[in-house]
Amino acid sequence: MRVLAAAAAALAIAASAAAAPPRHGVLVPGRSLGGLRLGATPAQVKAAWGSTYGRCRDCRRETWYFTYRRFHPRGAAVQFRKGRVEAIFTLWAPQGWRTTKGVYVGDNVSHVTSVYGNLARADCAGYYALTMPTRGGVTAFYVVGEKVFGFGLLRFLVNPCR
Repeated sequence: MRVLAAAAAALAIAASAAAAPPRHGVLVPGRSLGGLRLGATPAQVKAAWGSTYGRCRDCRRETWYFTYRRFHPRGAAVQFRKGRVEAIFTLWAPQGWRTTKGVYVGDNVSHVTSVYGNLARADCAGYYALTMPTRGGVTAFYVVGEKVFGFGLLRFLVNPCR
């Protein structure tokens, strides 16, 4: 009986450890970020990243923050509209995140343009976003101090500034 209880506890711990934003998330431009897709339901987000998240109090739309450590801003977030994900974005330069073409958080911005070409620029408060529209949505590369600070995947017409 003790072995069974220990195995159940280990499975619960493993499941909760797996249900969080990925440590090394991947951006598939126009398709997914950290394993999530635009249009996902809250249940699908919880299944992928778990139910340990903070809710934005001042956001116009329902926004959930998933961080690696409680009360520390590094991680990822999702924003909903009408019960579906309309934006997925990283928070505070999570190390190890990359695109499928090898652009990493922390790279010089010149690497983004050498890989993806000239992109539109949206100036935000304290940073800017290079945006790339694709069939599946708008991919954003967030830049601070000419370094890639993070990524975003947004539905069309959603403001890239986070």
